[in-house]
Amino acid sequence: MKVEHEYARGGSLTYMAAWDVHRAKIFGRLEPRSGIQLFSRLVSQVMSQEPYCSASRVFWIVDNGSSHRGPPSVVRLQNAWPKAVMVHLPIHASWLNQIEIYFSIVQRKVLTPNDFESLADLEDRLLRFQKRYEQIATPFEWKFTRKDLVNLMQKLSVPPMIMNRVA
Repeated sequence: MKVEHEYARGGSLTYMAAWDVHRAKIFGRLEPRSGIQLFSRLVSQVMSQEPYCSASRVFWIVDNGSSHRGPPSVVRLQNAWPKAVMVHLPIHASWLNQIEIYFSIVQRKVLTPNDFESLADLEDRLLRFQKRYEQIATPFEWKFTRKDLVNLMQKLSVPPMIMNRVA
């Protein structure tokens, strides 16, 4: 592939998404800027529809991105959606977050190579991929229980003070 040495930037989009692992459902948003407002709109998009609006709790597993980092983000979420529970993953543990795995696939399958004619072309490709991925995805069934974790930690000789937090 030949690449011209003069690069003309065509703008950017922020793609933020939520993944319901139990239903294999993706909720995605593309907007010109990232930030707290975009994250809030994504949460509203999800929490305002069934089964989330009538659920007793909805867990939001998040990384430490600037739009949802730290205690203020927990307070914001709880004030707006009392049934929502924010869970921050440890730093450098994005591999535990299923939506981060999806973003990794998007990077490899959709965004590389970065050869979009326009932002509209980029948006169209992302949304078509999101729709296709949702058609072929299957619900995630977690089978590793708290008891399994306790047993594993005992095998690994984890100190008792940490074991008490898990049990």
